[in-house]
Amino acid sequence: MDLLIIRRVNKIYIFFLQVTLTAYKFLYTMSTILQITNADKNLTTLSKGLKAANLEETLNGIGPFTILAPVNMAFGNLMAPDTFDELVRHSNKNNRLSDILTYHIIAGKKLLKDFRNGQKLKTVNGKDLSITIKDDEVHINGAKILSRDRQGSNGVVHSISSVNLPVEEVIV
Repeated sequence: MDLLIIRRVNKIYIFFLQVTLTAYKFLYTMSTILQITNADKNLTTLSKGLKAANLEETLNGIGPFTILAPVNMAFGNLMAPDTFDELVRHSNKNNRLSDILTYHIIAGKKLLKDFRNGQKLKTVNGKDLSITIKDDEVHINGAKILSRDRQGSNGVVHSISSVNLPVEEVIV
């Protein structure tokens, strides 16, 4: 009788150990939002910009963060003086590239279901984004969410159709 109880307890113990190890492996092998961004061929321009703006370490950190990731074509639509190549070329001289990219990052994890029509969300650079929902499409300052809810260990990535430029504040 005692031997039977010991075997059952051992089986239960081994089962819980296996479940715990599987959960641990899942949590610590899940990609970060930066790794998700870097792996997406439609976000290579954003990845280059994040590197040039020295934002990689932050986005590999604990988070959680939400990245509203403009696709490559969106960066191609930027007009002078804010063309992507110019922003990268001058990233060591000024903060314009960093200001633009941090305008696409929200502290906290925001899944598509968390967005509400008329909602204002503060970005990590301190400026607000406006959410509009029409015909079941979510727009962030007019940029349409294309792919959504790509979750990583430290947040979520949504691809968007255009680059949002923060409005410069004029001090009088």
